[in-house]
Amino acid sequence: MTIHHLNCGSLRRIEATYDGPPPEPAVNHCLLMETDAAGLVLVETGLGLNDVRDPDRTLGADWVEMAGPVLDPEETAIRQVERLGYAPSDVRHIIVTHLDVDHCGGLPDFPDAQVHVLAAELEAATAQAPSFRYRPAHWAHGPDWVTYTPERADQWFGFTAIQPEGLPPEIQLIPLGGHTEGHTGVAVRDGDRWLLHCGDAYYYHRELQHHREPHPLLDVVQVGSEIHHDLRLGTQARLRELLRDHGDEVTVFSAHDPWELAAHQDRSGRREPLPTA
Repeated sequence: MTIHHLNCGSLRRIEATYDGPPPEPAVNHCLLMETDAAGLVLVETGLGLNDVRDPDRTLGADWVEMAGPVLDPEETAIRQVERLGYAPSDVRHIIVTHLDVDHCGGLPDFPDAQVHVLAAELEAATAQAPSFRYRPAHWAHGPDWVTYTPERADQWFGFTAIQPEGLPPEIQLIPLGGHTEGHTGVAVRDGDRWLLHCGDAYYYHRELQHHREPHPLLDVVQVGSEIHHDLRLGTQARLRELLRDHGDEVTVFSAHDPWELAAHQDRSGRREPLPTA
């Protein structure tokens, strides 16, 4: 399985809380996986073409003012899929950690894909939309939803794990509560290690390091959008334990940290290390 780390929508520029990394735009970190049996699998979609064309309608004017998206069509998942030589119809499966606007804006660009999501998240999104976080324009085309409940679950390093239908066992849903009603991480086997896309379970790499330091700007968004404060903090504590006990087997990253994305993208034939200072 080949895994591509994509930025599907740059947002407002942010600075690190320590010397070294230059300021970068916050990102929408997506994964595109080329699988043998399931075709292309996209984890998150970031912002889509409709968002670029008419952001106030699809994303909401208040969200646009808050997030400051760049709105570059070349950053959309569909354009990046096409640059890799594929057609949009080759994306057969999309997994979303949750349905906030910046995580599912590209769904209309892949109308034939099955969309995998926790049932609680889909229920909350459709009940609360239109709202600041949920915008019905992103699913007005009638996606082929495939929903899951944590009761149908196994275990993954002590976390609940759900096997998505039609996908290989190297891809698992890992519910990570607190941010939304049905927020989930996505675990992907990459050679001899696992990657865990944590969505918005945390926002900044130093939150999970020994510093336990939130980003001053991103934390405003993180706290303001949580649905359960104690559950969110408990999820972060469990992620720290995961890194402490299984850091040699699992690499975690969040949806919006630009320095984590840079650590995973191949530049000049090598992988850049994540700053830990």
